[in-house]
Amino acid sequence: MPLPAGVYRADHVGSFLRPKAILETREKVESQAATAEDLRKVEDEHIATVVREQIENGLQSVTDGEYRRAWFHIDFLQHLAGVEKRGHVTSTNVTSHGMTPPRLVVVGKLGHPNPIQVDDFNYVNKQVEAVKASSGASQTVTAKVCIPSPTMVYFRGGRDAIDADAYPTLEPLFDDIAKAYQAELDDLYAAGCRFVQLDDTNLAYLCDEGMSKEAAQRHGKTPAELTQQCVDIINASISKRPKDMTIGIHLCRGNFRSQWFAQGGYEPVAETLFKGLNVDVYFLEFDDARSGDFSPLRHLPEDKIVVLGVMSSKKAELDDKEAMIERLKEAASYCPRGLDQLCLSHQCGFSSTKEGNDLTVEEQWAKVRLEVEIAKQVWGDDLSQ
Repeated sequence: MPLPAGVYRADHVGSFLRPKAILETREKVESQAATAEDLRKVEDEHIATVVREQIENGLQSVTDGEYRRAWFHIDFLQHLAGVEKRGHVTSTNVTSHGMTPPRLVVVGKLGHPNPIQVDDFNYVNKQVEAVKASSGASQTVTAKVCIPSPTMVYFRGGRDAIDADAYPTLEPLFDDIAKAYQAELDDLYAAGCRFVQLDDTNLAYLCDEGMSKEAAQRHGKTPAELTQQCVDIINASISKRPKDMTIGIHLCRGNFRSQWFAQGGYEPVAETLFKGLNVDVYFLEFDDARSGDFSPLRHLPEDKIVVLGVMSSKKAELDDKEAMIERLKEAASYCPRGLDQLCLSHQCGFSSTKEGNDLTVEEQWAKVRLEVEIAKQVWGDDLSQ
């Protein structure tokens, strides 16, 4: 069975370390010493470079490195009508840096007044084509768009973060979230995008005992009910996507300056996640013991793929090649079709926020090259098969 379009045996979650020039210009914009147009010009220049670097280092799924974002989710969701950033999320899970993520609130009727990612996709796709033309590369390369999962709109804030006048009950909000995402996917498809990845922390956080209890108290539902609710909202949001648009989902336990927020294996959500969620591919974290063992993969249907994040973007040193191959083989023993249902990646991006993880740019690309090398040893030179 072939891989879904846009998925490769050596894949990645999407973000790369931000160039200094982007960070400096972003700070100038915040202090009104530069304009948004100035920032976009700098971003364009460096996105063209990171597209080329991804292809040169062996990746075939290519993103803009999330260079236009400070946060993986906030910068997208603020473009929805009725959504604002106010304060910070409260949680018992805080990094040693003392950081807690910004809090999103729904202040009015939620809508999708304009395409959000289309211009960004068009620019990346143009750069992909330019690199292929100049290099004469024959391999397939796909421009991938990463956007936050629909659950990121409401889950961390709960009922208190949703305006009661706009939404006396929550079902109409969930319907409006789904309609907004349907519109965005329609716009992306019309622009030529064929692979969209949804980035979701909430299903992963429901695997953490403490965070799961917090969520249950915040929403007045059991963790199992919350899992099903998340799956239902995502399914509604992608329900009208064309058959030739691949949808993936990345479950993230937190990734801020090489630190994580949540821990716990996938067992609490696994059956609902794999059997109930209508995506084509799962990008799952398995880089250390806090992600649990591979046994939840026994619920994986035969027609779905897991991009196995056994490599780590959080540390500077290279992963052990033979250990990674053994981990892949171990995971394959739980999958109905074995290694054929697996691909390889790092557990998360290298820079889910603008700060980035604790490694250098060259260490980042060395990790990518090792990943491609491992994938070719396991599956052969054609990483699209």
